[in-house]
Amino acid sequence: MVERGAAELHGSGLGAPDEATAEQVVAWAAREFGHSIAVACSMADAVLPHLVAAAAPWVDVLFLETGYHFAETIGTRDAVAQQMDVTIVDVLPRLTVSEQDAVHGKDLFSRDAAACCAMRKVEPLQRTLAGYELWVTGVRRDEAPTRTTTPLVTWDGKNGLVKINPFAAWTFDDLLAYAAQHQVILNPLLNDGYPSIGCAPCTKRVAPGEDPRSGRWSGLDKTECGLHV
Repeated sequence: MVERGAAELHGSGLGAPDEATAEQVVAWAAREFGHSIAVACSMADAVLPHLVAAAAPWVDVLFLETGYHFAETIGTRDAVAQQMDVTIVDVLPRLTVSEQDAVHGKDLFSRDAAACCAMRKVEPLQRTLAGYELWVTGVRRDEAPTRTTTPLVTWDGKNGLVKINPFAAWTFDDLLAYAAQHQVILNPLLNDGYPSIGCAPCTKRVAPGEDPRSGRWSGLDKTECGLHV
């Protein structure tokens, strides 16, 4: 199915003019997988849930509730739950923050960010995705060097299901333009120097012109939480 989808959606290749639009990618997923779809959303914005809900109303939107989010991110999640035709699913780690502190020491993120991400993001999402056949992400090729070859549709062997990235060919400006056109909810931090928003302790403001993800795990040899690699 992934091979058929790739042949249908990628046209003559990644980044080619005949590559499918985000709407076409989502329509393909809804047609092939029905209600067994999950949208992964960090609540930096609600553009992805908005787009998917147009083809699959009340789709499950998975929010990784790590316990370390900015208040603005939680507020964005709550606004999406109230205003959009989606079903918010809080994905929880096995340990609360206080339980993790007791077992692994306080502020594990400052000593071993990879281990913290694995426990609070990767494992909970993998456990939750077991109930779906396809998941949708907002990964874009322009976000970081590690994402430049992101396909529209692929097989996610680590999680054992199909993965689509309908925004792969989009730019940050494309995302903002869609949000403005459709009056989609945005996290207020996007206009406060945070083009990429993760957990509060591990996310810093980014200077104009810098890599949008340079504020994530700033000062560490880490660019991905492990969800997409």
